[in-house]
Amino acid sequence: MTTALIIGDIQRGITDGYPFARQVVPPLADLLPRARETGTLVVFVHFAMRDNGTDLPDGALYRSFFEAGDAFHEGSPGTELTLPVAEEDVIVLKRRASAFAGTDLDLVLRARGISRVAIAGVATSAMVTATCYDAADRGYQVTVLRDGCADGDQAVNDFLLDKVFPSRGFEIVSCAEWTA
Repeated sequence: MTTALIIGDIQRGITDGYPFARQVVPPLADLLPRARETGTLVVFVHFAMRDNGTDLPDGALYRSFFEAGDAFHEGSPGTELTLPVAEEDVIVLKRRASAFAGTDLDLVLRARGISRVAIAGVATSAMVTATCYDAADRGYQVTVLRDGCADGDQAVNDFLLDKVFPSRGFEIVSCAEWTA
């Protein structure tokens, strides 16, 4: 199998704290068994920062996550995955928007001979967009799972899925329609 399913930021601190994020859990939960049956590599990517803040860049965005309590602090319950993880799945810890930035994700995918990635997660305007562009820059064929993505701003979500991603050559399908 040369396909990986990358699911980003579906973790307790996000799905419990942001109502828009909860809507992607059912379609992704339904997709997981089917993906695993086909031999698709399932990769869960979750976001966390060190408790001492040494990985915080300058700027307000990441600082606001860091200061929002421990929901995004490494090892806290907020960084635990919302969806069930199987033994054969891969878990990647990230500290930036893209699942590739500063992680070993590319190494894992290349070691498995992956050439296609299906990307889902929250937020569409952050994690999904950054990961899609990073994957395309690295030569992966990109599919985005429409109902596996959500954003706090529905208009931005729809614009990315309906206009921007297709114009970049990314395939857009629902979780039910997706085949590895």
